[in-house]
Amino acid sequence: MPTLVIQTNVPSDRIKESDTLRALSKAVSASVGKPEQWVMCSLHTGKSMIYGGSEEACAFGYLMSIGSIGGDKNKKISAAICEVLTAKLGIPAARVYIEFSDAKASDVGWNGATFA
Repeated sequence: MPTLVIQTNVPSDRIKESDTLRALSKAVSASVGKPEQWVMCSLHTGKSMIYGGSEEACAFGYLMSIGSIGGDKNKKISAAICEVLTAKLGIPAARVYIEFSDAKASDVGWNGATFA
């Protein structure tokens, strides 16, 4: 159940949010190796953000998954997410941070229960 949350200072009037969300969902599914039916993505645009002393386009992402992330695999996932952020939002990969979290199945709720 990979979940990606992106916060960016790019204003929503400069992008097509639904196109960006679809592209992020496909990128996460392909790079994590889980079916897209389990992928959730959220995009929060127009946030007050500064990175490196500059208010140019930047983003922070948080990706949680039950397994299928960690180590060298995170490089592939990071590249896939950054590719979408660059193409759809114009954010250079060097202005993106992503935090990865490998959750235990018992710590993720779904359908009134947990995955464990």
